[in-house]
Amino acid sequence: MKLGFDHCVIAVSDWNRSDAFYRDVLGADIPPHGEFWGQYLFDGWKLNVHGPNCETIKANKPVEPGNSDLCFIWPGEIADAVTHLEAQGVEIEHGPVRPPGPDARSSHVYFRDPDGSLLEFVAYD
Repeated sequence: MKLGFDHCVIAVSDWNRSDAFYRDVLGADIPPHGEFWGQYLFDGWKLNVHGPNCETIKANKPVEPGNSDLCFIWPGEIADAVTHLEAQGVEIEHGPVRPPGPDARSSHVYFRDPDGSLLEFVAYD
């Protein structure tokens, strides 16, 4: 059996702030959303978004603003990703770094969304 990937979920505390960040910094297409639920669309996949006070998911421990960790493939040099983040006023938390070892073929830079979720750009050689 080979599984496919449908979506990830994040929670946000402020729609306007998060919509602007995910649109301007990450390039998401953002269709109109409701008060409690929306989507950020990327090339070939989607990020489902639970808005403030979303109670539609009855999980014992639902996703909360600031507790996600997502990695996005940057389509170029990691230096360009750093320049992009700086131009958007996004503070870089760590990097750029290259994993240790002889087979390392990627560079990474880490930053946070407005709610504190850890985000990462990875660029492959």
